[in-house]
Amino acid sequence: MSHENPVRILASTSATKIMKSELNRRRFLALSGTAAGAALLAACSPQSGAGSSPQATGGALESGLSVYSWGDYDDPDLVTDFTAELGPNVTFDSFNSNEELISKLVAARGTSGYDIVVPTGPFIPQMIENGLLSKLNLDLIPNISDMDPAFLGRDWDPNNEYSICKAWGTTGFVYDKTKISRELTTWADFIDAAQNEASGKVSVLDDPAPLLGIYYWANGIDWNTTDEADLAAAEEFLTTQLAPHISAFDSYPGGAAIPQAQQILMQSWNGDARLGIMESDEPDRWQWVLGSPDTELWMDNWAIAAGAPNPEAAHAFINYVLTPEAAIRELDYIGYHTGGAGIEDAARAAELAMLDLVFFNDEQISTMHTQTLSEAQQRIVEIWDKTKVAAGA
Repeated sequence: MSHENPVRILASTSATKIMKSELNRRRFLALSGTAAGAALLAACSPQSGAGSSPQATGGALESGLSVYSWGDYDDPDLVTDFTAELGPNVTFDSFNSNEELISKLVAARGTSGYDIVVPTGPFIPQMIENGLLSKLNLDLIPNISDMDPAFLGRDWDPNNEYSICKAWGTTGFVYDKTKISRELTTWADFIDAAQNEASGKVSVLDDPAPLLGIYYWANGIDWNTTDEADLAAAEEFLTTQLAPHISAFDSYPGGAAIPQAQQILMQSWNGDARLGIMESDEPDRWQWVLGSPDTELWMDNWAIAAGAPNPEAAHAFINYVLTPEAAIRELDYIGYHTGGAGIEDAARAAELAMLDLVFFNDEQISTMHTQTLSEAQQRIVEIWDKTKVAAGA
């Protein structure tokens, strides 16, 4: 998932069984995107042969590398070290949601110019079917052996043929304790404060599913519901009751909104919240809350776009960031569990700051649920669009 800005975590080893049961809930369903992205993808005929063999063969590295990812999602010093050691100059573009990523790739039809992309797990199978990703040459990524096996072989890509874990994350919110004197602990509290003390100084993620999640999680409704009555109720609430109080749709409040105290109440991914609080001149001013009683669990993944112009450099970069040293540097910078073997012990031994926003216990993990793509996905995007219009965004 958060920074332009950042984003996205994980749990203790003892929690992996819980997470696996959640992550295996993905069903094979039609992919959508923004309204344009959904239409474009629907118009594409699945390319069954697309990505059937890796683009990289172990040849000389190209001089450049283009990454399309979530905002500020890699340690710039680590990227500089990669260039110094191996040569390719790396450029980054960022997106706010998987829908935005997919819309760009579908429209480009293999000519986006991007090498590495970073989709969230449930979106990967449809990206593969529609020829948007290139198969990895795992012989060129030997450092995959440094990954904790618990974070490999996910349901969306059982053999890691197209993707490798980049980071895990969850969703909650941050509030300014100098403006909101009461304790907020739930999504219902978030909604109440948004309509009262924080009105006009509220930001939500610029991402469809977690926006609807605010309503669903607060009201005990399955986040992956496809019931039109639930969707209609979410639309009514978001467009008429919450939208008037929203001042920004910001996927990366840690980049500016928290350090500069631009908002009072901000929906946020955990790693981005950690970044913003650490960069604030008044860190004690801010309180992070893991959304409850339920919230999101996601995993972002390294992948290579079909038609990548620099496939050798792309493989080299992914291999580079999977080393234990790089994984801990990435974790410290982005604030998310990066899936490396033994990384929690290493992070605690290094006395990295605010690890309670990076690692979560079994009880917390049990409240987190993954997104399931469904026939309701385009409807969800439409509600997101209508909410933005209603808020004047």
